[in-house]
Amino acid sequence: MHKNVINCLIPVIMLAGLISCEKKDKTESVTDIDGNEYQTVSIGTQLWMAENLRVKNYNDGTPIPLIAEDSEWASLTSPGFCWYENDESSDKDPYGALDNCDAGNTCKVCPQGWHVPTNEDWDLLIEYLGGDTLAGGELKETDTLHWLSPNEGATGRAGFQALPGGGHYFNGNYGWMGYYGTYWSATENSSSTANTSYMRYNSKRIYRESYGKNTGYSVRCVKD
Repeated sequence: MHKNVINCLIPVIMLAGLISCEKKDKTESVTDIDGNEYQTVSIGTQLWMAENLRVKNYNDGTPIPLIAEDSEWASLTSPGFCWYENDESSDKDPYGALDNCDAGNTCKVCPQGWHVPTNEDWDLLIEYLGGDTLAGGELKETDTLHWLSPNEGATGRAGFQALPGGGHYFNGNYGWMGYYGTYWSATENSSSTANTSYMRYNSKRIYRESYGKNTGYSVRCVKD
């Protein structure tokens, strides 16, 4: 995506079932400690990354452990990240890394001045985009280059460009690339679970669920 791409941002103004649309310019980029550059987008009062996080180091330079073995991932109780099916060359761009919650639930995984969104951050975003029943479609990347058909309700109007990066699960298996795009919240649900927001290829809704912290999911950062 280019910096001069015009994005259509959607205020929460519902009238006769229609959503009004206000066009704004995409904002400048932000760079992580590894030198990866991310386009950003203003949505309402928030500034979000418009790409999935793909950093290998915390913003203080400490490496995030790369866990390549499925058996090691299944028994992991500490921070770790991976690439989907260990294919960095294909999946770093555009899908980004899959972080477990111990890696993704710290602000240090985001560039300085940015953080992993809390439930409250997600709530504000979803409300601005029309609520749970519509926000998924507004957030998803359009077409079926990455999402499986029919990519229902995808408009891309928010400029968020959500992608279906799948996940790396507690049993060590990968799955659901193309089907689901799941993003961590920094808000814990229990000592072993944390919250997520996710989108599906066959729905325009956004869903909110808690999952085990030992699962690998995508991360988006929001500005402090």
